[in-house]
Parts: sequence; C-alpha cells; structure tokens
Amino acid sequence: MAKITLDKLRHSYLPNPAGPDDFALKQIDLDWTDGGAYALLGPSGCGKTTLLNIISGLLTPSHGRVLFDGQDVTHLPPDRRNIAQVFQFPVIYDTMTVYDNLAFPLRNRGVDEARVDARVREIAAMLELEDRLAMRASNLSPDNKQKISMGRGLVREDVNVIMFDEPLTVIDPELKWRLRSKLKELHQRIAVTMIYVTHDQTEALTFADQVVVMQLGEVVQIGTPVELFERPQHTFVGHFIGSPGMNILPVEVDGGVARFAGHAVQLEGPIVRQGDRTEIGVRPEYVRLADSGIPATVRKAADIGRYTVVETMVGDHVVNAITDRLPPAPGARVFLHFEPSQTRLYADGWIATEVWK
Repeated sequence: MAKITLDKLRHSYLPNPAGPDDFALKQIDLDWTDGGAYALLGPSGCGKTTLLNIISGLLTPSHGRVLFDGQDVTHLPPDRRNIAQVFQFPVIYDTMTVYDNLAFPLRNRGVDEARVDARVREIAAMLELEDRLAMRASNLSPDNKQKISMGRGLVREDVNVIMFDEPLTVIDPELKWRLRSKLKELHQRIAVTMIYVTHDQTEALTFADQVVVMQLGEVVQIGTPVELFERPQHTFVGHFIGSPGMNILPVEVDGGVARFAGHAVQLEGPIVRQGDRTEIGVRPEYVRLADSGIPATVRKAADIGRYTVVETMVGDHVVNAITDRLPPAPGARVFLHFEPSQTRLYADGWIATEVWK
C-alpha cells in the first residue's frame, strides 16, 4: 500500500502547448492517503482516464511528478510501480478455470504454491466464486467474469494501489449494486489504497470515502459524498451531483443583496467576492412550494416514488422543487421559497458566500 502524491501535475498531448486549453490535465496537486478509498468522478473527456494512466505508468506527464510514499515514480514503467488495474471490460483468460485465472498473477511472480492456493480460495470466498473455481471462465456470466477480473487485482498482497477504470459499465444494472457493495466490503476488509474511475455519481458516492470531481482537466472539488451534495464549491459539482441536480440561476447583486428575477433572495451568509457572472445555487430538496415567495408556473411533475419533482418556470428559467405532497397541476401558479441556509452565491462558477457564524 502507498500514499500517492500528485505534485504540480499537468499533461498535454500536443508537443508545444501554447495555453491552458491545450492541456488535457491542468495543474493538479493531490495527496491520497495509504489505504483510502477514492473515486475520480466526471463526464467523458474531463481527464479521468489520462490521470489514471499517469498514475499507473502507462503515460508520462508533460509536467510534474507522481510519488508513491515520497518516492518519485514519474518515469517508472507500470511493472515497477507494484499496482493492479481492473478495466472496463474483464481481462481474463477464457480457456483457464476460475482458479487458474485468480492464481495467475501470483504464479507469475513465483509465489509458493501453498500460498497461491490459500490466497485464491480466500479471494474466491470474498467474491462468492468458491463453487465456480473448477469452471472455465468462458462459461461464466458477464458479472462473474468481472468478479474474476477484480479478483486478479485483489489477489496480490504486495500492491501499492488497485485502480478500477469504469469496472461496472458492462454489468447488468440489476447486478451493479451487488458488485458495488461487494467492492466496498472488500476494501473495508483488506484496507488497500483503491482508486475508482467513473462517470456514474452513484458508483462514486457509494464506493468512495473521498471523491475527486473533475471537469475539463481540472479538479473542481475534493470531498466526502455529503460535502459534495451539501455544499458544492463549484456550480458544476452542484449540477453534476444529485438527481435532479442543483438549480443554478442567474442573479444580480447590488448592495450585498442577490436578486433573482427581480426578487431578493436570502443567502446562506455574507458575499465574500463577486465576478463577471453571478448565480445562486439551491438544490430542489430545499425549494418549497409555499404561500408566498417567488411567483412561478408549474410546467410538469414527475413522480419518482418517495417524492415528486415539480418543474416550474420563473420567467425563462427552470426551477425544480421536490415535494412529498400531491403536486399542483401543470399550468398552476405557485410561489417558491428557497431555504436560506442552503442557498449559495457563485461568482464565475465558484462559491462566493460564507456560512453565517
């Protein structure tokens, strides 16, 4: 296991990058502690896989360093970084049995056969594959093949880090939650450093202790799932995390007062800075249909089980609210109340309010 440090890391696929837009990864400084469970979360093209390939040694960064426990490994090849990687598509040998697939990484390193047997059976039990050890991998379902791929990463006891690159993409949705739960359980049992790359917020938030949210090659926030939901530091985080995401609404600020559609909006605390673009962010969970407030018109309502998402219009702006009551009919006139403690000002995308103390 290892502490992973990314020191002033940047990367461009161009030979002579001229500016920030030429970099797939803009400057990243990160420390991941030994034994932690982390997720890299963001949409396609945000730089997640580039960063993973740099950590694994498949790609050398244009600038900066990668350190494992303080040792510079930036220019070391993957086989000298002592890592394990699980890919989107299962990497297994179909003609081998499940047992031999799990044993292969250990046998390839000359591990004693008695230890190989003990370790294979231990990992097979964790993954609920004991009754399939003698089966050929080609005869297994996709989820069990991916279990083998995970097991090949987990079976080694000497790895610095295990990295998962969108490992559940090809898995049937009904089985994803089981594998996610199993992976979380495995991490708690073996406490090895794990980095999980995904564009799926549910996978990231249910697996990781700390989530690194990326956009356009930048890290826009690092935090626990609760921190990312409750107080997004950037409008992208607010919009990307949550279903539906945070309402991001343009406001004008005058004399320390934010006004949305001409109505003063009470914020979580004082405004500490302004920018060229000012917006408020408030999650639908904290927008209430009230007897007074900001006038709006109901456009539609979606019953999603435990609650209903009511989509309203304030002028040309969509504002979502969540209610557990019978929603108003489309076309109904309503009033919206934003919970002040959950209403935040953003300047040029970044949070610009403090919490009242």
